[in-house]
Amino acid sequence: MGEILWQPSEKRAQNSTMMQFMNRINAAYNKNFKQYADLYEWSVENIAEFWAEMWKYADIVHSRAYDQVVDDPGKMPGAKWFVGARLNFAENLLRFRDDHTALVFMGESMPVRRLTYAELHRAVSRVAQALKKLGIQPEDRVVGFMPNMPETIIAMLAGASAGATWSSCSPDFGIQGVLDRFGQIQPRVLFTTDGYFYKGKHIDNLERVSRILQELPSVEQVVVVPYTTENPDIRNVPRAVLYADFIAGTSDDAEIDFLQLPFEHPHYIMYSSGTTGPPKCMVQGAGGVLIQQIKEHMLHVDLKREDNLFYVTTCGWMMWNWLTCALSRGATITLYDGNPFHPDPEVLWRLAEEEKITIFGTSAGYIAALRNAESRPGSSYDLSGLKAVLSTGSPLDTEGFQYVYREIKEDLQLASISGGTDINSCFFLGNPMGPVYTGELQCRGLAMKVKAYDENGHPVYNQPGELVCEAAVPSMPLYFWNDPDGRKYHSAYFDMFPGVWAHGDYIEINDHGGVIIYGRSDATLNPGGVRIGTAEIYRQVEKLDEVEDSIVTGYRVDGDEKVVLFVKMKPEYELDPDMEKKIKTTIRENTTPRHVPAKICAVPDIPYTLNMKKVELAVKKILHGKAVLNKEALSNPECLAFFEEWKDWL
Repeated sequence: MGEILWQPSEKRAQNSTMMQFMNRINAAYNKNFKQYADLYEWSVENIAEFWAEMWKYADIVHSRAYDQVVDDPGKMPGAKWFVGARLNFAENLLRFRDDHTALVFMGESMPVRRLTYAELHRAVSRVAQALKKLGIQPEDRVVGFMPNMPETIIAMLAGASAGATWSSCSPDFGIQGVLDRFGQIQPRVLFTTDGYFYKGKHIDNLERVSRILQELPSVEQVVVVPYTTENPDIRNVPRAVLYADFIAGTSDDAEIDFLQLPFEHPHYIMYSSGTTGPPKCMVQGAGGVLIQQIKEHMLHVDLKREDNLFYVTTCGWMMWNWLTCALSRGATITLYDGNPFHPDPEVLWRLAEEEKITIFGTSAGYIAALRNAESRPGSSYDLSGLKAVLSTGSPLDTEGFQYVYREIKEDLQLASISGGTDINSCFFLGNPMGPVYTGELQCRGLAMKVKAYDENGHPVYNQPGELVCEAAVPSMPLYFWNDPDGRKYHSAYFDMFPGVWAHGDYIEINDHGGVIIYGRSDATLNPGGVRIGTAEIYRQVEKLDEVEDSIVTGYRVDGDEKVVLFVKMKPEYELDPDMEKKIKTTIRENTTPRHVPAKICAVPDIPYTLNMKKVELAVKKILHGKAVLNKEALSNPECLAFFEEWKDWL
C-alpha cells in the first residue's frame, strides 16, 4: 500500500457533491452508506437504479422522459439505454444564458479571450442558422480540423443542435492522418483555421487543407476561421468561405432550434490511435456521452458552477470532448492552444494564477517534464484557489505524485484518471471523499463494473490482471463506422472474454479499492513467462535525473523474450557503462531481477502518438523486422529510424 499523500478535511468531504449524492441514495433506498466503497458496490449491483438517479440528479434537459433505463445491462454490445427519451446534446450544454464566463481562451502569441454563456449562446445560434441554410440534417457529419479554441466548441454545438455528428482532428495531424479519419466518414462541412502557432512559430494550414479537399469530395463547405492573420487569402481553397461571411445574414438574437432526438442518436465519431492500421471510427451516442461525463464532472471531479476547469488537450484527444461537457454544469472552462512549455515551462501556471483555475487537468508526461525542468509553480504563483490536479494519458509514477504535492501544492486532490477514447470517459477517477495514495488511482467510477481478470477469466485482487468491464456503460460505442456486421467492434473488446469488455490495460485493484495501471496489455513484457507491465520499469527509470525519457519493449530470442530498454539521455549525460550499471541496479533493487533489461540502448528521441502516448508496439515491430503502419499517427515518426539501426545489434 502506498503512502497517504492527501486526505480531504471533514468539511470538504461533507460539502462534496459525491457526499450529497450518497446521502440522496441513502434516503431514497433506506441505506446507511458511510464511505465510497459502499456507494460503489450499490451502483454496480443496481445499475438501472443508479442511472435513473443520475438522470434526475443531473437534471438532464429533455422533451420526453424515458420508458426504460436499460433493457439489459449485461448485454455487451447492444444494451439499449433510456429508451423513448428525447433530448438534444447542445441544449444540455447551453442551459445557462447569463453573464457568467463560459470560455476563457489563450493561444500562443494571442491575447486572452473570454465568452460569457450569453455570448456563447448567440455565437452558437448564428452558426446553427448558417448550417441550417446549408441543409444540414441529423447524422450528417460536421468536422473540425481546428485548434483548441472557442470556435471549435461553437461549431460542434451548432451542429449538434441540428443532430449533426461531430468529429475532429487537431492541426498537428498530417494530411494522411486527417484523410485516414475524415476520409472514412465523408463529412459535409469542414471547419478549419488559416494556421496555428506552435513553439513560437506560425504554421500555415490552408495549403494542407487544399490538398486534403482533393481527396475529400464529400465536403460541400469549408469554413475558415481567421486565427493567425486577420484576413487570410482563401482563394486557393476550394469551396471555402471565411467564418464572418459564413454567418453573415444570420440573426444575433434568434432562438436555437434544438432538434429533439433519441438518447442514442449518433453525436461523436472518435478514433483509435491508428498505430496498427487505419483508425477505427467509434460512433458514440449523445445521451450516453452526456450523462456519463456529467457523472464524472459532478461526482468524481466535484465540479461546481464557481469552478474554472482547465485541461491541456487538443481537439484530437478525447479530453477535449470531456472538457467541453463541463459547460452543462455552468462552470468556466479554460482553453489553451500551443506548446505547454512555450515560451517557458511555467506558462500554464501563469494562466492558472491569472484565471484563478480551480481544477488543472494535464498528463503524466507533462508532470514528468515539469519535474525534469525543475519547475516549482507553487513557489512562484498564487495557486490558493487550486483544489485539484487531474492527470491522465499514461500512468503517473510515484515521483510524479510526490512532485505535485511538494512543488505545486500540499492541499489539493491529485486525481490520476484513466479510461479511453472508446468510452469517451473514465474507468478510474478521483474520489473527493477519500485519500490519495502514492502511485494509485483513487477508485473505480460509479456504475463501472470493472475488475482485473487472470488469464482464465477469474477476478483477482492485489495482483495484476486484464482490465475488464462486466456491465454495459451508456457511453460505449453504438457501433463502429463501416462495420455492418459488427465484427470489428466485437473483436476489439469481446474476443478475449465472451460477453465481457476487455479494455487492453494491465491493472491491479487492491483491498481499499485503489488501482495501479501497469501499461497496455499488448505491450506487456514476458521474460521467462512472467508478465511485467511497462510502467513498472518506467517508474524506476524516471527516478534517474540523468535520463530524460525512455521506452521499453520485448524482443524474442531463442523462444524467450528479452527486455530491451531505450533511453533518451539528458544533454549533459551519456549512456556509458557506469550509467548502464546504475540503471540496472535501480531497476533490480526496486523490482525483481526479471525486470532488469537484457540490453540498454541510447536513442536521441522516443516515439509518441499525437496524443502523447508512447508507442511500444511500433518499436517492437521494428525490432522484429515488421513494418510500422500508419506513421501519420505519430507526432515524431522520424525517430523510428534510430530503432531500425539498433535492430541489427540486438
